[in-house]
Amino acid sequence: MAQIFLMIQEGTEKIKDIIEDDVWGTIKKFLDLGYQFGEGEKSIHITVGLLLLLTIAFLLTSTVLQGIRRFFTRNMETDDKLKFISIFKFIKYLVYVVVILFTMSAAGINITILITASAALFVGLGLALQEIFQDIIGGIFIIVDKSLRVGDIIEIDNKVGKVFEIKLRTTRAVTRDDKVIIIPNHKFISDIVYNYTQNHKTTRESIQIGVAYGSDVELVTRLLLEVIKSHRNVLKSPKPFVIFEDFGDSALIFVLNFYITDSFSVPRIKSELRYKIDAEFRKHKVTIPFPQRDVHIYQQGTLRNE
Repeated sequence: MAQIFLMIQEGTEKIKDIIEDDVWGTIKKFLDLGYQFGEGEKSIHITVGLLLLLTIAFLLTSTVLQGIRRFFTRNMETDDKLKFISIFKFIKYLVYVVVILFTMSAAGINITILITASAALFVGLGLALQEIFQDIIGGIFIIVDKSLRVGDIIEIDNKVGKVFEIKLRTTRAVTRDDKVIIIPNHKFISDIVYNYTQNHKTTRESIQIGVAYGSDVELVTRLLLEVIKSHRNVLKSPKPFVIFEDFGDSALIFVLNFYITDSFSVPRIKSELRYKIDAEFRKHKVTIPFPQRDVHIYQQGTLRNE
């Protein structure tokens, strides 16, 4: 019995030696295959084992980040979820960089050599991508503080557009002539941007009208209010009102003020109102003058031919 036990023990040791020397040794040699860059302490050895370790780290990190994203977005609305995903993508890239550096350090590679060697590259890349980073930071601020939402009507660089997409680096809006304008997000931080619908959808618009001197100003006011009240897109409350603004060079200046909920279509609405105002003024013989100048010629003497 003792002899059998001894034989089993010897067989186990032989199998163990075979596994350690042959199987594990072969695997270790395969994992140590790679290329070496540099010499001495400053050398960097890229091996199959390191690449495999980085791959596993990437997969684990991606799985964890995906789980975190699902955890935070499970109860969010669609718009908030899209905004969070945009920020999360930026954070994910930073986490990947940290994981790569940490994994290489854990594998015995001196990462300070990599950082030092690529310092100049990082500086140049940072200067070249400065505006891109500003756009990303601007996008994060927009998404976090909700200063801009899809559907908002904005005016930037004398262009009016309706926002239909907010991304991490750019915001897209469609203009009144149905053209898409792509706005870098840093514009919303550095430039003055008018948001017509930040607080509510109602905006006050106005039309300026000039009538001839001698016109009945009470009649003009009444006609303007009748025209504006009959338009389907003008709100009844707050009430429209007329201001007698000024005595112009060639006309009495009135301003018709009204409220609407679709400021994106205001050029069309103003055009329809001007058609009606012109028709009413013609009907009641109210004249819209054109600029006039009086030229006086003074004759100071007679030219003589010598």
